[in-house]
Parts: sequence; C-alpha cells; structure tokens
Amino acid sequence: MSTLVPPVPANAPRWPALIPIVMLAVPTALKLGGVPLSNAWIIFALLFGLMLTGMPISISLGLTVLTYLFTMTTVPIESVALKLFTGIEKFEIMAIPFFILAGNFLTHGGVARRMINFASSMVGHWPGGLGLAGVMACALFAAVSGSSPATVVAIGSIILPAMVKQGFPARFGAGVITTSGALGILIPPSIVMVMYAVATNTSVGALFIAGIIPGLILATMLGLTTWWRARKNDYPRQPVATWGERARTFRDAIWGLLLVIVVIGGIYTGIFTPTEAAAMSAVYAFFVAVFVYKDMTLAKVPKVLLDSANMSAMLLYIITNAVMFSYLMTSEQIPQELAAWMLDKGLGVVAFLLFVNVILLLAGNVMEPSSIVLIMAPILFPVAMKLGIDPVHFGIMMTVNMEVGMCHPPVGLNLYVASGITKMGITELTVAVWPWLLTMLVFLVAVTYWPTMSIWLPKTLGMM
Repeated sequence: MSTLVPPVPANAPRWPALIPIVMLAVPTALKLGGVPLSNAWIIFALLFGLMLTGMPISISLGLTVLTYLFTMTTVPIESVALKLFTGIEKFEIMAIPFFILAGNFLTHGGVARRMINFASSMVGHWPGGLGLAGVMACALFAAVSGSSPATVVAIGSIILPAMVKQGFPARFGAGVITTSGALGILIPPSIVMVMYAVATNTSVGALFIAGIIPGLILATMLGLTTWWRARKNDYPRQPVATWGERARTFRDAIWGLLLVIVVIGGIYTGIFTPTEAAAMSAVYAFFVAVFVYKDMTLAKVPKVLLDSANMSAMLLYIITNAVMFSYLMTSEQIPQELAAWMLDKGLGVVAFLLFVNVILLLAGNVMEPSSIVLIMAPILFPVAMKLGIDPVHFGIMMTVNMEVGMCHPPVGLNLYVASGITKMGITELTVAVWPWLLTMLVFLVAVTYWPTMSIWLPKTLGMM
C-alpha cells in the first residue's frame, strides 16, 4: 500500500481546520471572562474538535494534551516527554504484540478451518446448522486469538461462502459472523482486557478468568438467536455426523484447541504470568502453523511478523498518547470531580452503571475499542471504586460495551471487516445484524447488574 498522501483538491473546504481552534477559543474566552467553566469542558472540547477534522484518535489525544498543557498550565515540556516513555513501560503491555502475533499465525495457519469442521460436525444437523457452527467456531477461535476483527476474518472468510452456497441468505450469515466475531475480545485471551488492566492496574489474569463464563453465556445466547431464526425461516441443515467423523475433526482441531490450555491453564496454575502466556502462545501458534499443520511455509513468516509489528506499533502509539491523556485527567482532578458530583447528586450504583453504559455506547459510535478503554477507564474507574463496584466486574462490563460498539455503525470494525468479505454495504449489514445486536444488548444489561456472572469463577479459583 502506498504511503503517499493524496493531494488536497483545490476546491476542498478549509473550515475543518478551524474546528479545534474555535472549540478551544470559545471555552477559554469564557473562562478568562469570569464565566465558571470546568477544565474538563475545555479538554474534551479540544479533543472532539480535533477528532471532527478527521484526525486519527492517537494524534488527537496527543495534541489535546500538549495544547492544554502549554496554553493553560506551566507544566515543563520535560515532564511530557518523560510521561511518553514511562507510559508504556508496564510489563503487561508486552502481552499485546505477542497476542497479535499469535492471532496472525493462527489466522494464516489453517486453525480456523479445522475448528469450523469440528463445530459443523457437532451442531451442523440442527436448524441453521452452518450458522450455529459459525457461532461455535467463533467462540473456539476467540479462545485462541484475542481479537474480534481477526476472528471475523478467520471464520467468516471460510464459512460465509459455504453458507451462501448451501442456500442461506447472505444477510443471515453476515449477521451471525459479525456479532459472533465480537466474542474475540470477551472470551480470553483478550487484547481489550489487557488495555483495561494497563489503564486501571487491575489483574490481567483475574480479568481473563472472569471473561470465561460471560463469554460462554453470550455465545449460547447468540447461538439460540441463530437457531430460532433458522427454525422460523426453515433454513437448511446438514446430515447428522457420525461419532467417528466428530472424533476425526476433533483430532484435527486439537492442536489449536490446546492453545486454550496453554494460556488459561498456565495463568491459573501460576506457571507463567499473562505476559509470558502471550509469548508462549505466539511460539506455540508458530510451531502449530508451520510444523504441525504445515499450512504456512517458512517463507511466509516474515510477512506475518511485519504485519504483526505494524498492528502492534499502531496500538502502542494509541496507548502512549492515551496514557498521557490519562495523566492530564488525573493532574486536573477530573475523575475526582466527577465522583464528587455523582455522589452529591445521590446517584447510586444502578444509576452510575446505566450512565456508564450510555456513555460507552455513544463513544462506540465515534471511536474504536482501544481508544475508548484507554480514554474512559481512567475517568470512570475512580468513580466506580468510590461506589464499591468490583474492578474486575467493571472491566468485563466495559469489554461487553466494546463488543456492541464493534457491531454497529459508523465505526464498527467488525462491520467493515464483514463488508469486505461479503461485499455488502454497511447499511445493509447494519440491518442484518439487528437480531443478534439486540441479543447482545440484553446480555449487556445482565452482565451489568449481575456481577456474580463475572466474578464468581475468579473468586472460586482464588484469583481475587
């Protein structure tokens, strides 16, 4: 892909460049004029102004911090530079590039195809068999990848053409895979959970274990929605597989499924930390893809490494700027002010969690999950702690919100990935995902107000 920037047309409007200037100048002038105005209004006005110009989230975050510090405070530039480097020194952040690398090896290494065959042999004879197999395969692949778009690509690129060929409507298949692919960030390992842990100093291991039961429940709910719609519309089913076929497909898929034991089992038993588990998963995925399944040659490995490095660099750059933005929030006491305001208004846990869900769902309309978690978690987390909300439960709730955000426009990543596979427009895809998206919203309410779903397993295993 070319890195050249296309020339700006001569008749292109110049007004977007004025948005951040106006949005900073107006609240600043009001404050200098004696109008009582919180610093939070100025910071967020500048941030959203920069985002409205089409500037990438990471650069918008960095410019917001630098502009505010240089115009409204006397903070020396040395502290900003120091924070840029110390912000990504946390050991847990190293897990992100390793999980990305493992996911890329698995995506290109034939693991997804074998998981689909196994899932199809188990549930293919039920109404909407291939659709149910897609949900099950997404859940299995989510347990080894950590990324929703990677899950949609790996499973969708194989099963969607097969569903259309078997007589399923394209919309049905797209709805199933787009939403089920979101399980990639709820069923551990999860890159989004690692980012939440980095932003809030919560245990990555406890978050991973906490995501297992909610992930299985959501997969079951999405499967029931798929089954109900398939039964209602009399969609095709496959012949019943023999137990011999099921055993054969399980043997074929076992090497990929063992990665779940490597990661979750290693963390739970204390053999290695989540970061070390990520490194182990990358090495294991390389070994399986190249030497066991042999679907990837050694000649293709450098490209996978380069693609993983590019994706990791992008995420680490977002993290760096988001950490600096979090530092600005903390230094300006904005989370503390928000907590005090909510407590003064008498808003309890129920109202606060409703407020958080609304804010996160709205943020999902304009930002992708990594940015939302890194921006919102440092602001909302202190308030949650003051109200006595468990940090692990709060993390799972935020993760489910991110899942919903990935499945609706205008910036739902899963929609764009599915659009590339199905050649369907975003509007058509948005209509296609609604039944499953409503199911996810029902699940979001359940996971928000039933914390036991999230924290029972890590508490039982002694990880909390």
